[in-house]
Amino acid sequence: MMTDLDATDFAVVVYREDDCWEAEVLPVALTRDLAGLIHALRQQPSIGGTIGLVAVGDDFFVAIRVLGDEVMVFLSDVTASVDWPLAGQVLDHLDIPIPEDEELDQVLPVGDMSIFADLGLDEMELGAISGDLDLYPDEMLLSISERLGFGPPFERALDTIG
Repeated sequence: MMTDLDATDFAVVVYREDDCWEAEVLPVALTRDLAGLIHALRQQPSIGGTIGLVAVGDDFFVAIRVLGDEVMVFLSDVTASVDWPLAGQVLDHLDIPIPEDEELDQVLPVGDMSIFADLGLDEMELGAISGDLDLYPDEMLLSISERLGFGPPFERALDTIG
């Protein structure tokens, strides 16, 4: 399992406050801990719930959305579950087995594909973004944040990272 924190790893919480999107960087250690991420998202009060966006290296991203008691989770690449603890935890949360070696021939997203549908990003578009092999995870998340309307606060949060 790969556990070294990469300089490109980050976790950001996004929420609405006074009808404006806000984004803050979470501790980088949370890029290895799904339960910790969900707990951190629950701590942030927000009218429309909270969104967690996590990039791990050049490999994958995780999107989490907490709305009341509901937790929606999306993983951009199921094959990451073989090498990365966070991706494996996502599959465990989704009750999906980690794929066997012969099943690792293509990048496939898993989880709640409609996680952002009510915010204007449908399943097809999310699938297209996460399947674009020319983009790094941080670029995919930036594209998602722009489509959802919180690109500038998300970029400001990323600018505070080392």
